[in-house]
Amino acid sequence: MEYPHIFFTDLITAMLIRATGRRLLVKGCQNMQLLNLENADQGKLDTGDLASLVFLWNPLTIITCVGSSTSPIDNLMVVLAIYGACSRIVPLAAFGWVMATHLSLYPAILIVPVILLLGYGLDAPPPKLFLLKNSNADESGTSKHVNEHKVTSQTGIAQLFSWKPIIYFVLWASIWSCYVLFLSVITLKGFNGLSEMLRKTHGFILTVEDLSPNIGLLWYFFAEVFDFFRSFFLIVFHLNILFMILPLAIRLNHRPCFLAFVFMALASMLKSYPSVGDSALYLGLLGLFANELAEMHFPFFLFCGYVGVSLLSPVMHNLWIWRGTGNANFYFATGLGYACLQTVLIVESVSTMLNHDRKLRKQLSHHKIQ
Repeated sequence: MEYPHIFFTDLITAMLIRATGRRLLVKGCQNMQLLNLENADQGKLDTGDLASLVFLWNPLTIITCVGSSTSPIDNLMVVLAIYGACSRIVPLAAFGWVMATHLSLYPAILIVPVILLLGYGLDAPPPKLFLLKNSNADESGTSKHVNEHKVTSQTGIAQLFSWKPIIYFVLWASIWSCYVLFLSVITLKGFNGLSEMLRKTHGFILTVEDLSPNIGLLWYFFAEVFDFFRSFFLIVFHLNILFMILPLAIRLNHRPCFLAFVFMALASMLKSYPSVGDSALYLGLLGLFANELAEMHFPFFLFCGYVGVSLLSPVMHNLWIWRGTGNANFYFATGLGYACLQTVLIVESVSTMLNHDRKLRKQLSHHKIQ
């Protein structure tokens, strides 16, 4: 019976998510006060409690716990990196990021939101809003340079990127990486060493050697594709994630925690061997932004879609694998529907977050007119 240990792992993860949500909520209230939009704080949910409960009582989280999956450990390391970056605890953030990357490779893309969190701080409205607010309050006609100085010195919003924690992060990440690799070399001394470990872990993920059915899409695609084109499509699929990093980071650099959620959702959708534990993580992180995403479209459709896929997937798997009364298309259809639901969730959440920022700008302009 291994689930008690996994349960405590999920419990620690939920506590870290709750602590992260509390920090985001306090920072959000401070930002609204600085923008003189205190009325926007009315009716706000405690997103830390909400996100932790969503993660802990999510049926997908419970399934991974009962199934004694290693996904809770991966999720813990990811949340540890995010929490460490939010709290400016650089060694903790570096440890979480190194371990998450070592265990499942794809969390390596979290380097972008972690650096933004350490450099700029927690999520905030776009910097232009603070400049606009300061220009509204400035009645003496001072220059824009003076306004920017006021924004950085009086409002407490860090517009300048701080390189000091980034240097510490790189140093600590190097130390933890060397430590992990050193322990791996000692442990695998009689098993062809470090190169064999990397070939059978990260190499296994990148080459998609095992085509056993899973909730993802790559197993079906590479089972059908000609071997001549296999290398080409491997490169295309793996670079697909990397191509999305820069545009999203540029557009959402003022909301690095939300960017981390988007990256985790993208990785869950596009990784070689996804699991329901990946969805449990990003759905828990989604709860951190319940206030900003309150006006998101199609929430009921997405909820019903996730419930439907969760129920149909094991049924189709049983019909195909165990009973032999179905075929691969039965099960692949549920995986395709699952990918479509994740795509809609990502697009709608990003669109709603951007609309939320535009709404704040309109409210600030309305105050200026008054």
